[in-house]
Amino acid sequence: MAHQGKPLLLVAYVFLFTGAIICMNDILLPSLKAYFQLSYVQATFIQQSFYLVYLLFPIPIAYYISRYGYKVGLLTALAICSLGCSLFIPAYFLSSYALVLVALFMVSIGITLINVAANPLATMLGSPEGAFVRINFVQVFSRIGYSLMPILGTYLIYGDGGTILFYRPYMTLGIGTLLLAIFLFFSVLPAFKPKMEKGFSFWAIVKNSRQYPQLFWGAVIMFFYVGAEACTAGFFISYLTDPTISGFTPGRAARFLTYYYVVATLMGFASLRLFKYFSPGRLVTAFGVGMVVLLMACALTHSALNSYMMVGLGIFISLMFPTLFSLGIEGIGAFTEKGSALLNIAIVGGAFFPPLQGAIADKWGVQISYLVPCFCFVLIICYGVFCDRRLKMAEPFSE
Repeated sequence: MAHQGKPLLLVAYVFLFTGAIICMNDILLPSLKAYFQLSYVQATFIQQSFYLVYLLFPIPIAYYISRYGYKVGLLTALAICSLGCSLFIPAYFLSSYALVLVALFMVSIGITLINVAANPLATMLGSPEGAFVRINFVQVFSRIGYSLMPILGTYLIYGDGGTILFYRPYMTLGIGTLLLAIFLFFSVLPAFKPKMEKGFSFWAIVKNSRQYPQLFWGAVIMFFYVGAEACTAGFFISYLTDPTISGFTPGRAARFLTYYYVVATLMGFASLRLFKYFSPGRLVTAFGVGMVVLLMACALTHSALNSYMMVGLGIFISLMFPTLFSLGIEGIGAFTEKGSALLNIAIVGGAFFPPLQGAIADKWGVQISYLVPCFCFVLIICYGVFCDRRLKMAEPFSE
């Protein structure tokens, strides 16, 4: 399996910042809930503002990338992220939750552009048979970004005196993404430009995706997966700070969230070798079963092990997103850009499921609300079985 090392590493750096920015949603939800005195449902407007972008922009973004290429797309994305991060400064000093949501919406536009451009770009930076390894490699850097932010972000928000200064981590990330954009502009990243095609409408893409069952059902499952991931991490700190469960301080809960992401990162690296021995569909199935077992235990049991079971979720969620994304666009040829856009539209599931979990948490408690992501992973297991069986059926014809 041949890989283009330097360009691939540049894409990985982009994902490092992407992971850090997305992780801030998990830290922002409990801190803004306290700062603005919100209910759980109101606090999940954070995820809604962030993930609703995926319903509106992937198709225009796919067209933009087809017109201007991947490198320009990534430069634009980083600039938009930097601008969105800067809006948190006036949002704090004006004490405006509405402006926070606007800032998150703008940041999410940049993140969506990165996802639509960078995921397929990673698959192109080497031989086709190494695509799964490359996309998992760059996504591991996203996990590193996730791992760095809980402690750093919590420290920047609460400072030494406990005052909630929620703009400070975004100010830091805004400067970082701007510097990365400047570096990327002068880099050796290939200026790949996909062929311009007609049919960049949502319904045309959905209709044509039916000829690729793995993509069509992959988009459906991506909707449930991102919803499950947003629920799992978004309520993580609230779960551990709940006095009826663990009763942690926000700082200690943030450390456990860091452990969760560190475990996911380490397992993400380790799982790169698993693809040599197991099919992606089989790995999704096995890791999905692990998620269901632990989520059930976290939702229905009370013990000193609950906090460690929450950390253990990082083991099984580690390879989910990159593997599901790769399965969705595997073998679809010229339809890859549109397929990538469709999978990114499905990320809007992150806006749908957290409010549902929030409503359950407001009424019955945050612990029982973890049955929501548990249900999602049951469906993900079914998709893993589907993909593994398709591969077995295709094998005799490929010999």
